[in-house]
Amino acid sequence: MRLCVVYDCLYPYTVGGAERWLRQLAERLAEQGHEVTYLTLRQWEQAPTLPGVEIVTCGPWMPLYLPAGRRRIWPPLRFGAGVLWHLLRHGRDYDVVHISAFPYFSLLAAVAARRRGRYELVVEWVEVWSAAYWREYLGAIAGWLGRAIQVRCARLRARALCYSRLHAERLIAEGYRGEPLVLPGLYVGPLQPEAPVAAEPLVFFAGRLIPEKRALAVIPAVALAAEQVAGLRATIFGDGPQHAAVLDAIARLDDGPEIAAPGFIERGELHATLRHSLCMLLPSRREGYGMIVVEAAACGVPSIVVADTDNAAVELIEEGVNGLVCGSATPEALAAAIVRVHEAGEAMRASTRGWFARNAERISADASLARVLEVYRELGVDSSARR
Repeated sequence: MRLCVVYDCLYPYTVGGAERWLRQLAERLAEQGHEVTYLTLRQWEQAPTLPGVEIVTCGPWMPLYLPAGRRRIWPPLRFGAGVLWHLLRHGRDYDVVHISAFPYFSLLAAVAARRRGRYELVVEWVEVWSAAYWREYLGAIAGWLGRAIQVRCARLRARALCYSRLHAERLIAEGYRGEPLVLPGLYVGPLQPEAPVAAEPLVFFAGRLIPEKRALAVIPAVALAAEQVAGLRATIFGDGPQHAAVLDAIARLDDGPEIAAPGFIERGELHATLRHSLCMLLPSRREGYGMIVVEAAACGVPSIVVADTDNAAVELIEEGVNGLVCGSATPEALAAAIVRVHEAGEAMRASTRGWFARNAERISADASLARVLEVYRELGVDSSARR
């Protein structure tokens, strides 16, 4: 099979669940003997190498985000033009073009070149934004236009994959004709839970420091919970436009708990900290999947998430088993959840490990890869290895 993966981001130059999954998809199919090309924007000084995968850049390096953390318009336009040019010239070299729906201009380009290229099109919908969120994100006029493009893309003839039931249902509501396949999971790692370790009174947060992640909500919640949990502290890992605001909020604490915000760190250190944490706190209002919830469960660490309209991470929580779902991101609600996890003690850590042991194989990237290969076969593509 000849596969072309299309996304303007490439892990680890851009960090996220979708980035990791699409890189894994490309690498694992290459390992199986398939011919794989990865189209992306340049994000590096020295070209990376992925074993068995040809990396093709469809545009120069350029910042993807505005200082406030929102996507720039020009890079997706430039990437879409590059994808169109590449597929018009090389589309017939591929059996399948496997593309991330967002940013939408590259998807529109792949559709425009499909008749000439004669390839099958598989589209990954990490998120489907509501009309209200489009207005909030871009304003009334630009938000209306963004939503209109999303609706147009949802109604294109292509096989759709989603990471959650929330966004699969939204895609259907936007006019998708058919039933999107919800991938069972994106987890890459050992399928057995890690050996139990003693929990420290530490609240763990990791993510890009943008408004949607609500890292600022961690600080007052931990300060309030520390009144009931002796020695409670927190570490906020990540960087982004709100890093300075996070540091300022920490500095304003008067004799409060110890809270650190060291920025991005090496993944091994991040994992070591997570293993010993009391809980993983993710007050995010918007998640397409919530990989960190699964990674925390693999360590036996319960997660706390918030039931927001755009948050698919709640689908990974079995209430009281591997974590808790808060009704809001207020300091009181989050603090109460932290205290509840603390009071549950080793019982909830044990049930979290049990949840992971029962679900690890189902939510693994290997399980999703098997489903993707089934999709290729359903489309009439020979998914057997070529070499």
